[in-house]
Amino acid sequence: MNPPPAQPVPAPVPEAPASELGNHSVIHLWYRDGSGAVREDWPVDRLGEALADSGGLLWIDFQAAEEPALAEVQHWFRDLFHFHELAIEDALQESHSPKVDDWGSYLYLVYLVPRIDPKTDVLQFDELDVFLGSNYLVTYHLAPLSLLDRERDNIRRDPRHHLRPEPAFLLVRLLELAVDQSLAVIEQLDERVDALQDTVIEHPTARVIRAIFRVKRSAIQLHKALGPQREVLNRLARDPYQPVRAEHRVYFRDLYDHLVRIHDISESLRDLIAGTLETYLSVVSNRTNDIMKTLTMVTVMFLPMSFLAGFFGMNFFGERLALEWPLPRGLLFAGTCVIMAISPCFMWVYARRRKWF
Repeated sequence: MNPPPAQPVPAPVPEAPASELGNHSVIHLWYRDGSGAVREDWPVDRLGEALADSGGLLWIDFQAAEEPALAEVQHWFRDLFHFHELAIEDALQESHSPKVDDWGSYLYLVYLVPRIDPKTDVLQFDELDVFLGSNYLVTYHLAPLSLLDRERDNIRRDPRHHLRPEPAFLLVRLLELAVDQSLAVIEQLDERVDALQDTVIEHPTARVIRAIFRVKRSAIQLHKALGPQREVLNRLARDPYQPVRAEHRVYFRDLYDHLVRIHDISESLRDLIAGTLETYLSVVSNRTNDIMKTLTMVTVMFLPMSFLAGFFGMNFFGERLALEWPLPRGLLFAGTCVIMAISPCFMWVYARRRKWF
């Protein structure tokens, strides 16, 4: 059962000067009033005016990574927006799976934005917490997010198009950038797999197998994260929520279809990595077979020499037999050396004609 709807947001703003509110966190405020005028860095002391404008849109973005900033953001969420304490607790605590909670007059979303280190191939997720109301959008995150910077740049270039009065449209824009970033991560992993495939053929070393497992681990983590995020977009596209109009669900449905395709691509990427691992094992096995074949051939080439050395090294030719031997000892020694020199060459030529190596 959904929790009871939150109380309407009152107009008064908590008594705190703007300098104190922004000491420990990075805050960006955008406001589009009912007439269509867009203003960046809207004054904090006039937030009640912006929230009371039912035909406007207020976007507040919080970035807080230190303990004083968390208490500061909690003060904003509790005293200004009157969010439920459970929603505030979920937002301030990281490492959540993607989800959407309906709190009546507003929605709370958790979305994971992936990024990958090109040097280590380690996948990391930045959590983006979103509160969607009828005329406001609140975003909260710990690390800087490039997609938010890009959206702010888009608003500066074309404010009327990118900052429409509907907050759901702004949420669609942010989620679209997050989905595109997931696709960019998959492309980076795919390029890394292609490079590893070439390296596997040329230099199959232990470092290569470690790199393959790192890429495989990142691909598995991304695939696991895309599943819940797909369910979030599916709920936004189909379930009736008060802050999302019915005509805006089609945009979330388009994002859902896009994410479904990305999820399928991530599955094929896992198969490609598995194929690369099998190629590595096959190449290593073939190299081992070649080494064993070479060592075996060397042993066979020196086998006649070992036989002759062992045969004439026995105490077989005593003084009596040596006198009866029809050939001189010098000629016998020379013939033995010739046979020992020719026999490896003969074995090598024979093996090459039979294409043993």
